[in-house]
Amino acid sequence: GSMSLECLGNLLRITLSAEYFEGKYLSFSVVDQSGLAWELDEAMASQCGYTVTYSNWSNIEFHASALSCHSRLEKNVFIITTQIKASHTPDMKNATTHLKTASCYYGPWSPRELLCESNYMEVSVRREIPQTLEDFIQDEPEGWTLAFPEAEAREASIWQIVFHQPEEKKALVVRDAWSAGYGFNITDTRVLLRIPYTAAQIQLAQDQGITFSAVRSSTFYKQRWMILMVDTAVACPVDGVDYSNKTIIWTVPKYIELLSAGATSFKDVLVEAGVGLHKLSAEEMASRKFVLLNDLNAITMKIPIGAEGGYYKTSVNSGQHGVKYTINLFLEHQWEDDKWGLTKHTIIKEIETPFEQVELAITNNTNLSARLMNVTVGTFLPDVELVNLTIEGATVAVPAAVQRGYLTYEIRHANGSKAYVIQVPLDAPGIKKEYMKADLRAYTLNVTLGFITHPTSETFAVTVITVSTVTDAVLPSARGFCDGKNLHLIITHGNVDQNWLPFISDWHLTPEAAEKHHYGLRDNGTHLAITVPFLSSHVNYEDFNTSGIKTSLQLTLKDDITLANRRDFSISCMFSPSELIQCLPNGTVVISAVKLVEFGDLDTSLFVLRDRQCKPSLVTEKTATFKFNVNTCGTSRKFSSTAMTYENDVLYFRPGNDAPVYQLRFVCWYAIKQTIDIQYESKKNPPPSIKPGFGSLTLSLKLFKEKSYLEPYQESEYPVIKYLREALYFEVELLQPKDARLELSLDDCWATKSQSQDSLPQWPILINGCENNEDSYRTVFHKVNYTFRVTLPQHLKRFEVRMFTFLQGTNLSQE
Repeated sequence: GSMSLECLGNLLRITLSAEYFEGKYLSFSVVDQSGLAWELDEAMASQCGYTVTYSNWSNIEFHASALSCHSRLEKNVFIITTQIKASHTPDMKNATTHLKTASCYYGPWSPRELLCESNYMEVSVRREIPQTLEDFIQDEPEGWTLAFPEAEAREASIWQIVFHQPEEKKALVVRDAWSAGYGFNITDTRVLLRIPYTAAQIQLAQDQGITFSAVRSSTFYKQRWMILMVDTAVACPVDGVDYSNKTIIWTVPKYIELLSAGATSFKDVLVEAGVGLHKLSAEEMASRKFVLLNDLNAITMKIPIGAEGGYYKTSVNSGQHGVKYTINLFLEHQWEDDKWGLTKHTIIKEIETPFEQVELAITNNTNLSARLMNVTVGTFLPDVELVNLTIEGATVAVPAAVQRGYLTYEIRHANGSKAYVIQVPLDAPGIKKEYMKADLRAYTLNVTLGFITHPTSETFAVTVITVSTVTDAVLPSARGFCDGKNLHLIITHGNVDQNWLPFISDWHLTPEAAEKHHYGLRDNGTHLAITVPFLSSHVNYEDFNTSGIKTSLQLTLKDDITLANRRDFSISCMFSPSELIQCLPNGTVVISAVKLVEFGDLDTSLFVLRDRQCKPSLVTEKTATFKFNVNTCGTSRKFSSTAMTYENDVLYFRPGNDAPVYQLRFVCWYAIKQTIDIQYESKKNPPPSIKPGFGSLTLSLKLFKEKSYLEPYQESEYPVIKYLREALYFEVELLQPKDARLELSLDDCWATKSQSQDSLPQWPILINGCENNEDSYRTVFHKVNYTFRVTLPQHLKRFEVRMFTFLQGTNLSQE
């Protein structure tokens, strides 16, 4: 049931089930003979002989003394009625009331009985042999002179107490003593004094090295014509507990001087011990490995830590999880002396061992096939409850954590202990994914669990960090190609490189850096496209001969946190040597010299021509560009019947050495006279079968930077500067209508000197959809293929035109 009652000698114990009352607010009341319920607080409980304690993982125990304030004595029975209310709210609304009446038999009283409870001391003395004033405490007459005036003036029902303290003696009438927290009771045969441990008159006394809470007092009352007194001294041990080799050692001195004043001979009558108010037989103590020693001057109990009858409870020290072992010991010592006769001293002692830190096991049971992280934390004692989780710095209650994908539940074991299981999908928020190697990824769960203990409400946290390795990594891949001017690298993203950073050598290729160097850098989420010009400081020039220039571009993807190399890509291309030189019709030569990898220490700013006064006009880390006239800088000239050639060298000299370590010879060839014979034949085409139609068309004409037709010039980049014979890449697109049955055909296309299409002079580029036969550099058509951008290739036409200028007579036009 929810409650159990036990009569244990002169004590009543009511135990409340932790399962039934868990999570509820409780109030305890005691009902007097008139039916009035007195609600207990700590002060009333210690004054009236009641104790409320927790035991065995939140079980609640209520103790009542036979001589408590509200008990009724009938012959050999004491009767106590308790009222216990339980509610789910602290205001005790809608409380459930439990009313229990207990009748307990008690044995014969000893002349003097002492009780040491956890919250009060109690002494009751038989009053069957009253002492006269002349016989009373002959060694201390001053106690009488202090007490007598008050006692003499009172009726038989009024009594008082004199406290004997080293510095003074203090008398309190019952009214003042009650207000000070002392408890009293008087029956036909007994006088009782109850003293809370918080009372002002308590002294700390030493006996055999053990500290006692002690009060030496005399209680006075009138009976008929006599003033009567009883000695109501009481003492209870405060310490005396030691720990050695996983054993509790509890020592209690015998025949305490404070309780034995005036006695000269002593004799043990009974020494018994037990657990939880239950006395244990010798066989029971032996089975639990308890040891009870009764020496000449002291009684000693030895209890193995963790023994039956006690229990472990969770404890927190500086935020660390641990346990303490608790056991409620019971010791009864009866002795006879030549002053009191028989004295019974009962001590109820709760002993709690020091804090012992306990490491919690964290077991990773991740189910990779279900992509579910499964972690078990524990074992915990039953007095622990999980209340919250901290995920990515945010603390949320257990129900709210479920909404984020963090499911927790308890596993209860047969011995009452429990563990907590956390289940989290691999793709839940807060799960860190990290690439390891090959096709392996590490998934890290980092969550902090917040716990609370009952009933002490201590809190502690456990950080769970588990790593699971999963074979699901998809690495980025790459493909590359080169056109006449650039190196292209297109990287297809995997599932591990979302935060990897692109580096060329040790240079971080950011969008800002790419724009500064006129590089192409585009990322659409699935692909990263990088375009680097052939003449660039980040291109490696590996070899140079008449067949071409061997170049390479190295790209590294690095971890965004550690900057460790994760993936390397490279592309190698051959470029025509003609890309380095421009021989302009006006006699200007533009030559770019490149620094080969094997000459990595050369300073490109120190490159010169044959005339060492001719220095580069543009320098990068790996290139030096010269622009000069063929009649300068030591250029030599040769004639033949058909051509005129100009020759020079780019040279590099080390200091103090007249022999160049680097020499690049270049030649410009100009034709003096040239005749081209072209054979052709005509073929009569059948008339077209397509009927003419009329409608509105929307067209666009764009100029692109490269043959790849990936990046057009923007409006902000006009006017575009180009050298003679440099290629111009045009694209004409039919924007509307988007009809797949239509195909775009170009008829005439011409160039003018102004933006007006009708201005003169004009030069035809396309005539009736064909190249201009009179043009020295024919227009070149480029095939249009289907791509992610081009979905209707038949709606586009692409062609390449070489840069030219208009002539006025024999002079170049400056417009």
